[in-house]
Amino acid sequence: MGEAKRRVEQGLPPRPKPAKPRAADNTPRIASWLPLTQRQGEQFVQVTTRGAWIGIGALVLFWVIVRFIGPAAGWWTLADG
Repeated sequence: MGEAKRRVEQGLPPRPKPAKPRAADNTPRIASWLPLTQRQGEQFVQVTTRGAWIGIGALVLFWVIVRFIGPAAGWWTLADG
């Protein structure tokens, strides 16, 4: 407590606490020669699956705009209509 009291008396801020080291990813590698772990592989699948669903949603939204909203608003006419 002597260091803390001295800092307070001198008007210094408390000493910063050391940052905790990040836990190492100890999951086994996908292949011994590939620097990717199984956890990283699972995260890749999650991110790409989410991206695929976002792309599907964007495609559906684009189709609705082109097929229904655009012609209804008079922005263009459909070639097959």
